[in-house]
Amino acid sequence: MKVLIYLLILLATGLIIYNFTFLDFQNALSGDSKTALIGILASSIVVVLMVILLMSRAISEKSQE
Repeated sequence: MKVLIYLLILLATGLIIYNFTFLDFQNALSGDSKTALIGILASSIVVVLMVILLMSRAISEKSQE
C-alpha cells in the first residue's frame, strides 16, 4: 500500500510539472491555460491527500504499539 501511495504522489507531481508547460501567465483563465490550472489544482489536492494518508497511517501504527 505504501508503494502505491508513493507512486500516486510521483504521478501527481509529474502531472503538475506537465500542466505547467501549458500554462500561459498572460491569459491564465482562457483555453488550454484554464485546463492546465484545473489539472494543477487537482494534482495538488491528490498530493496533499496522499501525504495526509501517509501521516495518518504512521500515527495509527505508533498508537497500536
